Parts: sequence; C-alpha cells; structure tokens
Amino acid sequence: MWGDPFRVAFAPPTISASLKGSPYIEHAMATEWTADEIRRVGRLVVDLIADHLTSLPGRPAFRPIPAALAQEMAATPPPADPVSPDDILRRFTETIEPYPFGNASCAGGNHAAIHLEREVLEWFRELLRFPRGAMGLLVSGGSMATMTAMAVARHVKSGVDVRQDGLRGAGAPFAFYMTTEGHSCARKAIELLGFGSASIRIVPTTDAYTMDVAALDNAIAADRRAGVRPIAVVATAGTTNTGAIDDLQAIAAVCRRHDVWMHVDAAYGGPAILSDRYGSAIAALAHADSAVVDPHKWMFVPVEAGFVIVRDGEAMRSAFSLVPSYIRTQGSAGEVYGQPWFSEYGFQQTRGFRALKVWMAMQQFGTRGYKAIVEENIALAQYLADRVRGAEDFELMAPSSLSVVCFRYVDASTAIEGADAEVAAAERESAAAALNRAVLERLQLSGEAFITSTELRGRFVLRACVVNYRSTREDVDRMLDAVRTIGREVGAATGLR
Repeated sequence: MWGDPFRVAFAPPTISASLKGSPYIEHAMATEWTADEIRRVGRLVVDLIADHLTSLPGRPAFRPIPAALAQEMAATPPPADPVSPDDILRRFTETIEPYPFGNASCAGGNHAAIHLEREVLEWFRELLRFPRGAMGLLVSGGSMATMTAMAVARHVKSGVDVRQDGLRGAGAPFAFYMTTEGHSCARKAIELLGFGSASIRIVPTTDAYTMDVAALDNAIAADRRAGVRPIAVVATAGTTNTGAIDDLQAIAAVCRRHDVWMHVDAAYGGPAILSDRYGSAIAALAHADSAVVDPHKWMFVPVEAGFVIVRDGEAMRSAFSLVPSYIRTQGSAGEVYGQPWFSEYGFQQTRGFRALKVWMAMQQFGTRGYKAIVEENIALAQYLADRVRGAEDFELMAPSSLSVVCFRYVDASTAIEGADAEVAAAERESAAAALNRAVLERLQLSGEAFITSTELRGRFVLRACVVNYRSTREDVDRMLDAVRTIGREVGAATGLR
C-alpha cells in the first residue's frame, strides 16, 4: 500500500486529468489542508473539549438521547455528498456531545455513542445491500470481524448446541472451504473456534486467482458423501495478493444448494461496490450470510475500524447473548437500557467509540466522493499495469484487479545456462526472486516509495496496492523509475540477473 512514506518524497499532489473538475475529487484533494487550516479546525476541536469538560459540574449525571433524535439518526441515509469540517463539528455539537455517558463502554445503553454506531451500521447495511433483518458491529479489523462471523456460522451450522456442549457431541467431522488466496485470519478463526486446521479444504484457483467454483461444488459434495458436515465457504471480494474477486453469485448458488454458510471477506475490496467497473461483481456479496469490510483500508479511517455484518441478526444475537431468550426485548430509545446491547452480538463487553471516526470520515467524503476516489485508484492501478506490460525490464505477474498490481523487475538481456530447459528455468526463477528481494529492501529503505511483496504459486513478486487519494500518475512513474534504477544497480553489484 502507498502511504505517507511514498508521498513525502514528492511535490504537492495534483489531480489526474481524467477527473479534473469532479467536485468529489476536488473536495478530497482539499483535505490537503494548509497549516493555517489545520490550526483553525484544531482550535475548534479544542474549544469543544474545553467547553464540554468545564461545563460538566452543572450538567445532569445522565441525559438520555431524545427519542425523536434517535429516530432521526436511525433514518438518516448514508451521506452522498461531502460535508465540510465545520458542518461535521456542528452536527457533533448538536447531536452527540450533549448526550454522553462519562467514560462508558459502547456495549450498550441509551447514550449518543450507541445511537451513532447504529446509524453507521445502517449506512453500511444499505451500502452492502443486506436485508433489514441483518445486524452489524464495528470491531478492531478484519480478523475480529471474521472471527465473529465464523462464530455465528458455527452456532447455526454445527448441528449441536455448541454454547452448552461445545463440539464434543458432534456426530460428524466438519469442513470449511477457502483458497490459498484467502486471508490467513480465516484459518486462525477456524482454529480458535475449535475446528482445527485439518477441517479446512483448500479449493483450487483459476488462472485469475479466483476460487474454482466447480471444484468447490465437487469438494462439498464429496464431503457430504463421506459423512463430513460442511460449515462455511470463505469467499473473497478483493484478495490481499492480487485484488481478485471470487464469483460471488456462483458461490452463493453452490452454498444454497448444499446448505452451507457463505462468508465474504471484502475487508479491502468492499468500497469498490461503489465503482462502475467492479460494482456488480462485489454487489453479489448481498447473497452472503456474513461479510466483512475494513473502513480503515479503502475508506481512509484511522486504525482500528473493522465492520462485520450477519444476514440473520437474531442468529448473531443467539450466538453471543447471555440474556435468556425468553426475556430478550428490542428495547426502546426512551429507556435507560436502550436498544439491545452490542455486547449481545459479539465478543466484547468493553467497546470503544469507534463509530465517531467512521461517522466523520463518511461525511467528509460522502459516497460520491468515495466512488470518485476508488475509481481513480483503480485507474492508477490500470496505468501501472499498462506501463509494466509495455516495458522489457518489467513483468506483469498476475491479472490486475481492483487497485492491486503484481509485477517484478527482470533483466531481459541475460539468461542462465542450465543442463536443460527445466533446470535453466528453475535457476532463472531463483535468480529473479533474489534480485527482486534485494530491490524491494533497497526501495523501502530509500524512502522513495513503499510497496510490498507476496508469493504467487511459489514465485516472489512485487506488489503495489493503491489505496490513497493522494497518489498520482507521477507517483507511479517515479516508483517504476526507482525500481528500474535500483534493479540495475543491484544486478551490476551482485551479478543477479
């Protein structure tokens, strides 16, 4: 991913010609505040803090949020257009600050933080097109979000009362299905939930690094015949390695046919649901039983901010709640207790006020602003892929998808002589990996650019992921020039080709 280490070396950002004039891109770039603007907004925030703290002695110990305001927040749609910092702070002052509850946990209760989180959760539900009966939570990130979703899948699909008896009484072994491109947090969740890594079936991938749906169908059918109980399929909308998007529509059909839970990891790729190019492919995650999006990735929210949503909100509550089912209520916005507590839907009892920064960021950009920026990042990745394809000393290592490009530096002027073609190919691959490892380390330490690496079917590659509205074509050009220069220097100094 490109972040501040990449930007620091360059001149102030410019707007790509293709999006010049877009009010949403123009607004996003306006967040390159001057020092005076940072000080001005900072003083507004300090004044809010000072006024709040010094007025506390004269305020009620508890002031529940008015029912009419709670209803208004619940009905507010996701912001479409960007909102100015002054207006965001004004909304905070009018609707949030007057209704605090000390240093309270956001586990539940009738205070502003709880209603604000419910507002944000509803925004995400609408963006991902989940039904009204769905329930979500803000958590630390994709790992905890996946853990939460898999715990609900276990509760629903294991066939035993896992909360009372655990998995000891299960009459059959279990199975989960994912590809090598799936995030490692899914394996960690499956292990921690007591299933063990032996329950994971690795589904083959296509040439585009997406899940082979026919192979998935066959694997589930084979497990059914063998007396194994399938629990969940973990699909991905934007893999970490290549940005690949699994065929979510086809996977959903397989899951329905076999009565298997479908989970979609859209931690990185989820915001591309707003894009013209990838929107329909990612929108198919609405068929899933659960999904994950990380606002702290492509939505520019400070870490930590993850989001999980489960289609059946009551199943989510049953998986975690310690409130007996016969006295569970939907609560009321006018009571002290408030609506059902978030702690009934997940692991945490003590929960921080994550919703505030997500709420502010989503207003700052608006859905139209996010759409414009995501599409610009996608266009930059395509530009990078085109530049790589057109150069003799670069090699594109996977189809470019979303804003990820995997490539490597090559020295096309030399070849390693081997005993035969297979040996020569292996030696060339080993040399290419060593060369690119050395190039990457020198590039990162230089501060000129910061990209990462991965392995694709055993081959070491360089990986660039554009998730910054400040990135430009000039950045891409300078990064490639830096890789080329370092590659030549390393090759000449070490003999690596």
